[in-house]
Amino acid sequence: MSQGNTDVTAQARVVDPEKLEVCTVLEVINRISGKWAIGILLEATRGPVRFTELERSVEGISRRMLTLTLRNLERDGLLERTVYPTVPPKVEYEATPMAKELYASLSGLLTWAERHRDSIAASRVVYDEKVSA
Repeated sequence: MSQGNTDVTAQARVVDPEKLEVCTVLEVINRISGKWAIGILLEATRGPVRFTELERSVEGISRRMLTLTLRNLERDGLLERTVYPTVPPKVEYEATPMAKELYASLSGLLTWAERHRDSIAASRVVYDEKVSA
């Protein structure tokens, strides 16, 4: 559903190839490797999540940055936003199939980072001592 429309169902759309912007691999990598995107995607892959839940679980993110990042991830087809017609409106975000596929790669990256974080920290200490000497 679109951000401002709560009474229409999602429909498959045919996109005019002339209107498609070229999205480079570097643009894709930059979007998903942003400071907040990975944390948001990891939470949304676990199931539908509300804005306030994301705000609590993604440490350090401001409401403004959360809003912008959610919009960008939705624009890129990685999140689906669902608005429920309640008062106040209930909004949930969920990872799309494309984002769930990405999750496998992110999980591998997280596993790697966890496995090597002590070595990286030690290397930083050695480097900093060398540079400051």
